[in-house]
Amino acid sequence: MIIKLTLSKPSCVGLPATLAACIGAALALPAIAQAQHLADLSIEELANIQVTSVSKRPERLHDAPASVFVITADDLRRSGARSLPEALRLAPNLHVAQSSTYSHAISARGLNGSNTGFPNKLLVMIDGRSVYAPVFSGVFWDMPDVMLEDVERIEVISGPGGTMWGVNAVNGVINITTRSAHATQGSLAALRATTNGADAAFRQGGGSGDASWRVYGKVLQRSNSENAAGARLNDAWRQAQLGWRADWERGSDTFSLNGNVYRGQPGQPAPGEVPVTASALRLGEIDTEGANLSAHWEHGFDGGSRLSVQAYLDHTRRAVPLAFTGSLQVADLQLEHMLPQWGRHSLMWGANLRHSWDHVEGSEVFAFLPAKQQQTWASLYAQDEVALRPDLSLTLGARIERNSYTGIELLPTARLAWRLAPGHTVWSALSRTVRAPTRLDVDAFIPARPPYLLRGGPQVRSEVARVVELGYHSQPLAGLSYSATLFHNQYDHLRTQEIDPTRTFFTFGSLMQGEASGMEMWGSYQLTRSWRLTGGFTALHERLRLKPGSNDLAGPGTAGRDPEHTLQLRSHYAVDERREVDVALRKVAALENPAVPDYWALDARFGWRLAPNLELSLVGQNLNGGHGENGRRETRAELGRRVGVKLVWTN
Repeated sequence: MIIKLTLSKPSCVGLPATLAACIGAALALPAIAQAQHLADLSIEELANIQVTSVSKRPERLHDAPASVFVITADDLRRSGARSLPEALRLAPNLHVAQSSTYSHAISARGLNGSNTGFPNKLLVMIDGRSVYAPVFSGVFWDMPDVMLEDVERIEVISGPGGTMWGVNAVNGVINITTRSAHATQGSLAALRATTNGADAAFRQGGGSGDASWRVYGKVLQRSNSENAAGARLNDAWRQAQLGWRADWERGSDTFSLNGNVYRGQPGQPAPGEVPVTASALRLGEIDTEGANLSAHWEHGFDGGSRLSVQAYLDHTRRAVPLAFTGSLQVADLQLEHMLPQWGRHSLMWGANLRHSWDHVEGSEVFAFLPAKQQQTWASLYAQDEVALRPDLSLTLGARIERNSYTGIELLPTARLAWRLAPGHTVWSALSRTVRAPTRLDVDAFIPARPPYLLRGGPQVRSEVARVVELGYHSQPLAGLSYSATLFHNQYDHLRTQEIDPTRTFFTFGSLMQGEASGMEMWGSYQLTRSWRLTGGFTALHERLRLKPGSNDLAGPGTAGRDPEHTLQLRSHYAVDERREVDVALRKVAALENPAVPDYWALDARFGWRLAPNLELSLVGQNLNGGHGENGRRETRAELGRRVGVKLVWTN
């Protein structure tokens, strides 16, 4: 959904949660567009902004029966973020842990890692295209990229989303939506230089009548980082990307076409991306490339129903010296039908078909056997929102999905929302979701030829999560808004690394279970017309245990890769209509496995609108000193103080 507003003065502040979402769509304008002063938009008006990721139908953020945080276009502009992982630090319901210049582990509600080191329970989409790799159930965060100045919003759902989004939406869903080409007319150029690199981007948009288009390009360069001992890591990074988008509107039909191509060369710090400790290997430069094409058509019928069809093709390739060269092609087709309201019922249904072709050429130390594989996922899903009373609604939904490894999986959900009073909603949910096995679970072999040390896991099962949630959205005062969620996850069949009964090799199994309980909360308070404060807090307690028959003594220790709590505070102050100051403070508790000390991080930005079409930003990150976030001390990057300047011109 695209929301277009005509605004007049600069906006103030970045908000989490409820308000962030509200301002999110409202400020989905060009980065330097003139914006309305915050005092001109009441909290009530902002709370009416609609989100779509929870039920795939527009609904008020305060009424959505889920834990949703929205990062808006204005939040992105004020944050000084250079990449998607840096932008996702704005979401208090995510744990973003950086280990090198380009490598990140990102998760919601725990399990930010596994026996292979990849977070594998967070679904990520860009304009409806999944960037969650089916080969290993995760995201290489240096490969999916967008021009942040063209992002309309990022909706972050913490919690299960399997009914709407399918297998692998276990602990969260990140839905990144870029602006329509209608909203990006004219020219834009962005230049940035920092103490560890530089980047540049351009965009040109045009059109006439019902059709609009835009093209963009961006390049980036990052220098090598250092570890805590001052030793240089081989993680310098270069990447270039081009893309375009076209949108048509005619009557009750809308159509969009979207394409991107990119090429990158990140370095490979030891032990690199080889799934074993390989200090003897001569590690070189990784080579990445990708291309994708997406099409989306939607037709609105009389009576309020709508039909949409989306299809995309996606190609990625990643070559890691002396480890593997993997290419993946995905073809995806989805149909969705929103029926007209019938009595108390609002029903929608959909179908999805996805097919992948991959070819992973191994090395002496690692291989997928067989090297080539094709997989198919097919699913049907439906959801009905029933208005039990004017203030009480019940949502029931289920998805049936078939995958190539475990066959049929059932993903049901039930959500209840009770609007106690205007601006106050209590909601609860029960859900079951799964993470299906991948090539990395089943077909990984170390080394590439017998005798094998690791022989894959043909016996692995889908990892199952049963989730209970209780949440509250509130707007008790005109200038105050907050959300809070309690959750309890029960996991079963979690992946383990077992010693074969012959004690001659390892294999992957599904012999671990456990629980994760916690709390998420965030809010926003408007102190004055020019000053807004926002904050967020999470608490998490995990307990993993082996099932009878397992000998994976290291498995339960993966819970130590998640912090027990996180905290963030943000302040936005508009000095006047041309100048603004943003300050952000983050606190992340210590990790146990591997050990990473707790840390505070202080970021700041000063923005100055030099002219109506020219903005200058001075950005500082980690101003209070360096810290590590993820990985062993010898190999993880020490994120030190970084300062930079950014110039954005529009016409």
